[in-house]
Amino acid sequence: MLVVTPFEVLSIFLMSILAGLVGAVFGLGGGILIIPFLTLVEGVPLPFAVGASIVSVIATSSASAATYVQDRLTNLRLGMFLEVGTVLGAITGALVAAFLAPGVLLVFFGILLIYASAIMIAGRRIDSPSGVVPDRVARNLRLGSEYFDPATGVTNRYEVTNTLKTLGISGISGVVSGLLGVGGGIIGVPTMNLLSKVPVKVASATSNFMIGVTAAASSSVYFVRGDVQPLLVAPLMIGVVIGAAVGTRLLRRTPPLRIKLLFAILLVAVSIAMILKGFFPQIVL
Repeated sequence: MLVVTPFEVLSIFLMSILAGLVGAVFGLGGGILIIPFLTLVEGVPLPFAVGASIVSVIATSSASAATYVQDRLTNLRLGMFLEVGTVLGAITGALVAAFLAPGVLLVFFGILLIYASAIMIAGRRIDSPSGVVPDRVARNLRLGSEYFDPATGVTNRYEVTNTLKTLGISGISGVVSGLLGVGGGIIGVPTMNLLSKVPVKVASATSNFMIGVTAAASSSVYFVRGDVQPLLVAPLMIGVVIGAAVGTRLLRRTPPLRIKLLFAILLVAVSIAMILKGFFPQIVL
């Protein structure tokens, strides 16, 4: 049983508010902040940090997804289609995680964040390109849609393409979610935006809808292994719900380009810290 002091519970709660806000805005679930904080600052063993994070992702999704669906930002058809890949991947990742050394997972986490930030920066000016031709799967499933953007006051129509490729990469994002407890949005959001040509706000909202289901699929594996510690999970879940409520309001009012740049900068900073932790386990900030 993991021992957590009252001061640590308070600090975890305060940090989780920020994690919930970030998770709701970027469609990530907050794991990219929760896991580095627990491992680097609090010194929590990685399996317990991942178990706590994966459960908190469910709370983030529950708190923000309903608002995005109500605002018609979420593409429900696309999200349910891609869940086929992410759920299978999440269960696979959770099972494989038990056989990998924590240092390997931390370095992998850091490299993954650098990748995500690089492609977001590369496509930072691509939000809702015109002239996108939907592929056959997207046409048959009617995945194209529209949304109203309060930041610009414009209703944007968009189409979806490269559907099967996006489904395959969604499977990889599910594996990442199961391995690292980050919800899969790290890969899912930039993939939907840059490959499927879905606007970044729609990608973030759709990812928020998906990550709860993805996390629920893999959290049961961590629960059975005893990696879900109540003293970590309780303050995290309360904090991320509060933060997610604020984050949903920010996403609606923030320009898409600014979201991408902030997203990329955040990922780079966290990735460096996680890679260092992987190579030098004794590091505690």
